[in-house]
This record gives sequence, C-alpha cells and structure tokens, in this order.
Amino acid sequence: MRMRTVEISTGAFVLAGTLALIFLAVRVSGVNLAADRSSYTVTARFDDVAGLQTRAKVSIAGVTVGRVAAIDVDLEYGEAIVSMELKGSGGVLSMDTGAQILTEGILGARYINLLPGADEETLSDGDEIEQTQGAMVLENLIGDLVTRLGAS
Repeated sequence: MRMRTVEISTGAFVLAGTLALIFLAVRVSGVNLAADRSSYTVTARFDDVAGLQTRAKVSIAGVTVGRVAAIDVDLEYGEAIVSMELKGSGGVLSMDTGAQILTEGILGARYINLLPGADEETLSDGDEIEQTQGAMVLENLIGDLVTRLGAS
C-alpha cells in the first residue's frame, strides 16, 4: 500500500511539472489563446528591421497595444513593410503617428514603439504610418566608430 502511494504522488508531481512547463512555454511565446476580435491592421515601411520578428510587441508609452503580424520586403525600393495588428477598432491614432524600432534593454528583443501625433485625421484599417525610424544595428554603429577612429 505504501509503495502505491509513492507511485501516485510521483506521477502527480511529474504531471504538475509538465503542466507548469506547458503554461510557461505558452506565456513566453506570446501566443494569445483568448484572441481579441476587435483589431485593425496598419503598415509601416522601414529602411532596416534587423532583429524584428513577427509577434513582436507594438507599444505606446510602454503599454502593449498590438503585435507585428507580418514582415515583407519591397524589392523595388529596398524597404521592409511591417504589418501591425493593433487592438481596438481604429480611429484612435492620428495620421501623423510615428513608428520606431527599439530594443528592450541592452541586448533584448526588438519591438515597435508608436509615437502618437496631433493630427485630427485618424488611422483606420489598412492605412500606412509614414514617419518611421528603422532599427539601430550595433554592428553598423561599431563599424562607423572604427572607420572614424581610423581616419583620424
């Protein structure tokens, strides 16, 4: 009887650990199981999106307001086209809203920060954000510094 109790408690412990790992994996991956139906999509063109990935967060003043839905390339102009799915039904952000790619912490993940403007016209589903600032790539900054130091 005692051996049976040990086996059952060991099995329960392993099951609880497995469920905890699955829960953490879902939370870390950014997958939202309770999908919000009210959302709209806007796009933005960037000259460099190094390190930005789909499902990266889109935020305003540090508050997550959406996710990156897709990243495509426009070969004609050599720009990246980023589609962002934002919470809500539109009509909140002004047409002169800016978008910049930032890094969480020093070596963290890339995300898009939106800077609301003051225009009375607002963005709706399918609109494009015109004012953008691409990612600052650390390797490019170091290369520029070495080039300038070598020239002096």
